[in-house]
Amino acid sequence: MKVTKMLLAALMVMGVFAVTSLDAQQLTAAPEAEKGAMILKPLEKLGRGISNVAFGVFEVPIQMNYVKNRAGGIAGLTYGTLRGLAFFVARVGVGVLEIVTFPVPLPDCPETPEGFGPGYGPIMYPAWVIDVENDWWSFVYDRDSIPAPTY
Repeated sequence: MKVTKMLLAALMVMGVFAVTSLDAQQLTAAPEAEKGAMILKPLEKLGRGISNVAFGVFEVPIQMNYVKNRAGGIAGLTYGTLRGLAFFVARVGVGVLEIVTFPVPLPDCPETPEGFGPGYGPIMYPAWVIDVENDWWSFVYDRDSIPAPTY
């Protein structure tokens, strides 16, 4: 049992040093403008993971409202609740994964939905539980302070 714990601890330490040295190599080769973004991307991923774990339960009423608006009240109460529970479990699982792997870019997680390759982008869309489209009564976002998209 002690050997297993020692081996696990050694692997974790080696993993941290490998990630740190990889990031240091990327930072020395990157232009100055990209260095700040490379430092902030893992922190954004960590924050997104914490948010998904803490607020994932809000997927239940969000999905109930989504189904109610498209299929009616009874569907919102039944199917919407089940859909919300499934999204809640998925959101918490993704949040835990993002917390555990925040220093490492994941494959097929680009920063933009149109991109490709490894990155610190979200695993699940929308990236945050409550976004501008799912913010009823401007509870989280003040609609007057959000600029209109330029595209």
